[in-house]
Amino acid sequence: MATPAEARVDLTAIRHNVALLRERASGAELMTAVKADAYGHGLVPASEAMLEAGAGRLGTAFVQEALDLRAAGVTAPILAWLITPGEPIGEAIGADVEVSASDERLLGEIAAAARATGVTARVHLEADTGMSRGGAPLAAWPGLLRKALELQAEGAVEVVGIWSHFACADIPGHPAVESQTDAFETALKLAEQAGLAGSHVIRHLANSAAVMTLPRTHFDMVRAGIAVYGLSPVPELGDFGLRQAMTLVARLAMVKRVAEGSGVSYGHLYVTGRETTLGLVPLGYADGILRHATDRAEVLAGGRRRRVAGRVCMDQFMIDVGDDPLRAGDEVVLFGPGDQGEPTAQEWADTLGTITHEIVTRIGARVPRVYEGQRT
Repeated sequence: MATPAEARVDLTAIRHNVALLRERASGAELMTAVKADAYGHGLVPASEAMLEAGAGRLGTAFVQEALDLRAAGVTAPILAWLITPGEPIGEAIGADVEVSASDERLLGEIAAAARATGVTARVHLEADTGMSRGGAPLAAWPGLLRKALELQAEGAVEVVGIWSHFACADIPGHPAVESQTDAFETALKLAEQAGLAGSHVIRHLANSAAVMTLPRTHFDMVRAGIAVYGLSPVPELGDFGLRQAMTLVARLAMVKRVAEGSGVSYGHLYVTGRETTLGLVPLGYADGILRHATDRAEVLAGGRRRRVAGRVCMDQFMIDVGDDPLRAGDEVVLFGPGDQGEPTAQEWADTLGTITHEIVTRIGARVPRVYEGQRT
């Protein structure tokens, strides 16, 4: 370890998680979500590990993420689903990237790009079944279907998927799950009646939580995100046998003895209760360590849990190690799978009142990713 900190990514864990998700998918194809630099784990290495383990497709939020995968030599099917006006849709179509459309305006923009490129755009139509985020509301769904059929007859687009997204699948028993599933089935029936059906049209609704708990929602394909990285999509139901892939570590930059009553870091929110040793951890909120971790989150150092002592700063925070003989250069584990007694990402999320998605995706670019379990 030659850097102040690093995020160690266990690709073997990612492969394990993909295999487990495939088992839970009830025979449906598995798409893995690799948006946001594969949830902070590294877009290309993580994607390659997922495909090696049997993921059939990759999903990105933005077109550029998909193009980055193509530039790296990834040839598997990719869907980009969050497209704003003016993005390089033509480049995506030319690179055989599938794109999503939620309204007639975007569908028209996709068709125009396809005409300019001379390649038929492969399109997934998104229905808003009750999340009120992306997707066409059911009132606008017939119009979107008609537009898609017109453009398909022209040869500008080919509808290859129909999809939606759950709002509450991670909340067991929430009534929105059933109502959204029913609404999706209504959208599918309308599409079938309009003539957009068949084995070439992939129906997909389930996210990580639904893969694990809602087999009725699996349809032709499931989309797994957080679970691929070994983090439970429904923490109250356990870890489902998933294996956390990321371990965040740092090396103490310095240690020093301070007197009883010493105020530590900005605002002196932490004051030492006796003479003690402080250790400086070279990670801060610029690296994604939430400032809210001040005096709350724990790390593992010298074989023991230590709480963040005082305000988290931009590049560093302190820990109080008492009289233990730690030295500069000793390793501190912020979170990992928990095998050595270190906190997990779920523990950090619970302590800070957030979700594991935020814990791992916030880890910044100046923290290098180091990959374990790569295949040669």
